Amino acid sequence: MPTGSRTCCGRPAAIPRRPGTPSEPARRSPRGHHAFSPGGARLMFLPIFDENPKRHIKYAVVTYTLIAINVLVFLITVALPRDAFETATIEFGMIPIVVRGLVAPPLAWLPAWANLETYAFLHIDWLHLLSNMLFLWIFGDNIEDAMGHVRYIFFYLACAALAALIYLAFNPMGNGPLIGASGAVAGVMGAYIVLFPHARVIVIARIWIPVPLPLPAFWMLGVWVLMQIFYLLIGSTEPVAWWAHLGGVVAGALLATILKRRDVPLWGGSLPR
Repeated sequence: MPTGSRTCCGRPAAIPRRPGTPSEPARRSPRGHHAFSPGGARLMFLPIFDENPKRHIKYAVVTYTLIAINVLVFLITVALPRDAFETATIEFGMIPIVVRGLVAPPLAWLPAWANLETYAFLHIDWLHLLSNMLFLWIFGDNIEDAMGHVRYIFFYLACAALAALIYLAFNPMGNGPLIGASGAVAGVMGAYIVLFPHARVIVIARIWIPVPLPLPAFWMLGVWVLMQIFYLLIGSTEPVAWWAHLGGVVAGALLATILKRRDVPLWGGSLPR
């Protein structure tokens, strides 16, 4: 049974060994988001909404459904006893050595590849959940509008899987579970950068006195991407899946060029007035 440190797409956390499992050295691996989700506690700007009205759909039903599912799963798991919650993260988190077939899956009935999706619906605490859902709520509706409901479902799930695979590629012997929606949400952010780079995002600047500021999306999201690269370059030892974040961004940007509606231009979006 894999029992390494837990790597969160968002918040750092260490997962203790399950009772009765043999001792195994925990492997610390990079994590994915922190504090404000796809950016973390060090994000300089906290987005609160964007000025980018939908043009093709009335309601972003897929985005709202994804948020509801994430909240529901969290409410179920947070109500579990601590040992049961930790067991759930092992059984449904993405563990590289399990996905690679080096270790048998914790659940015999769940194929290892399924964890490339299930991990993205687990969160360790309220801050981890709410930060991810905030980014999904702000940016997801416009990507759903730009793609349509069905293609957006495929897009979101594909970003979750590709982010996990990129993380796995750089952590092939990882024995702790990767959890959190940050990789998938990072994909949404990557799509937003290439489809709506000039859309205004209202953010709260984290300076001496928090003040709301309008920023072009490419500035706000670009700073976030640079932060992920920075922490990778300095070799951050925090349990954050930096590679999952970057993998999600790249996957989202590339998939957006394929899955967007024909009348949605690349590098277009809402221009500043």
